[in-house]
Amino acid sequence: MIFSSWPALFVVDVEGNGTNPPDLVEVAALPVRDGQPDKHTAGAWLIKPKRPVTPFAARVHGLTNQVLEDKPGWEEIKGAVHELLGTSWIAAHNAHVDYRVLSAHLPQWQPAGVIDTLRLAKATYPDLPKYSLDALLKHTTPDLSEAPGHRHRATFDAYATAQLLITMADQYESWDQLVAAAVPPGLPGAPEPEQEPTLW
Repeated sequence: MIFSSWPALFVVDVEGNGTNPPDLVEVAALPVRDGQPDKHTAGAWLIKPKRPVTPFAARVHGLTNQVLEDKPGWEEIKGAVHELLGTSWIAAHNAHVDYRVLSAHLPQWQPAGVIDTLRLAKATYPDLPKYSLDALLKHTTPDLSEAPGHRHRATFDAYATAQLLITMADQYESWDQLVAAAVPPGLPGAPEPEQEPTLW
């Protein structure tokens, strides 16, 4: 895979407050440039949600109401998030979720495409018993020594997903092949289904 041929891409991860639909409490956007995660130009935001964090959500990611008490609300930071993401591609694990939540919070945002590392993993490693992020990290053993934070925090999960994406991308000869395997139907960037030729 020639990584220099890739368009601009951010691996994104979001954490919510546990309500349905969720309020965002953390957003991470990590660029992948020349086959490497670029932490120096990454974006990461902690957000005070409108509704309190549920005890279950706090146990998962560790972001309690006390931790978020003095953080800005979504209205204060959404412009910065939108500006960083722009019209770049995004990638995420089980990307439907992150794309849907971000789209609900950024109605004007239109990414060029959405890569799902879960879908890509099923195409790349068809015989695995599980395709959770943890299972895939165990299978591919990427270097996570420089990952910020810890598992279930957006910054860590975005870094881990970026390393997973880079590892799997090596199995594909071109960006178009990667997209064909990784973009779920109906999401931005999905290849057009080939039309049946007509007789006239």
